[in-house]
Amino acid sequence: MISFYPGPSRVHDEIPKYVKDAFTAGIMSINHRSDDFVSMSEKTIKLLKQKLNIPRNYTVFFTSSATECWEIIAQSIVTDKSYHLYNGSFGQKWFDYTKRIHPFAEPLPFDVNEKLDPKKLIFDLKEGLICVTQNETSNGTQVSNAIIRAIKKNNPSYLLAIDATSSMAGIDLDFKSADIWLASVQKCFGLPAGLGLMVCSPQAIERVKTINEKNHYNSLMFMTEMMDKWQTPFTPNVLGIYLLMRVLENMDAIKATHDLIEERYNKWIIFLKSRKNIRHFVNEEAVQSYTVIPVTADEQTVATIKKSAKKEGILLGEGYGNYKPVTFRIANFPALKEKEIKTLMKFLEKY
Repeated sequence: MISFYPGPSRVHDEIPKYVKDAFTAGIMSINHRSDDFVSMSEKTIKLLKQKLNIPRNYTVFFTSSATECWEIIAQSIVTDKSYHLYNGSFGQKWFDYTKRIHPFAEPLPFDVNEKLDPKKLIFDLKEGLICVTQNETSNGTQVSNAIIRAIKKNNPSYLLAIDATSSMAGIDLDFKSADIWLASVQKCFGLPAGLGLMVCSPQAIERVKTINEKNHYNSLMFMTEMMDKWQTPFTPNVLGIYLLMRVLENMDAIKATHDLIEERYNKWIIFLKSRKNIRHFVNEEAVQSYTVIPVTADEQTVATIKKSAKKEGILLGEGYGNYKPVTFRIANFPALKEKEIKTLMKFLEKY
């Protein structure tokens, strides 16, 4: 089965070998306070910064998932107000999670085909948190680096948090333009689920230390103190960290990966424009995601395509939320092979 599901998605071919190597080397049993783990953690984080162009003075944390990162941010960063910009289900879920902890979280929804205007996003509190879903997995939209930079520039005293779950390690993100970045590894990293990453700027760490929240096992203050020693306050997914390290060792620099992903995206755009019965779900090309391709058609056609694809050994992503009956989603992640993409395009030619 070729998985085009936008997470968990296809893993890199080398993963079975890496798991075997981990077993042989005893990685699955190492103590997370040991020198071996510290060495592996430090190497993994240095590789992340090198391969993804993360600033050296940013701090990288290991978590269980991007969803856990939402909770960590709400517990340890938000003291009063947070603004949540979203146009889809995952951005709304981030807002919902935060509001359960902080009732003054404020939603700022916008349309799927709307390009955000930073000039209209200037907030007047002394400080706070602005949350943006850079790549909305549910509907295949994205917010550009330029817009993220402008939002931060217009609100310098605010921390800017970015959910890049479906794009980190797939496109070239401008990490220095925001303060908190979060993702899970089961998408563009091409890894099994069970490991999340959170990347924080010095400004974010300073805010964490000022707030000094220590009421939870995953309080960011505890995590910061432990990461100073390349450790975590909890027992982490040691195998996941090892697999991430191995993948990063063989990963191209992000610029090369970005170029490949954008080239594949452009081929999908050309392909979908030539079809009769299916088309790209997002009309505004300026906000279309490079890593998640949403396709729409009438309900009967979508049902037929998904059923027929499965018989052909192709797993397509379900539509999400209200769009589920009339859309399906195609992952455009680095682990997918050219021949697999050609197989899917050939299958879809008749539509």
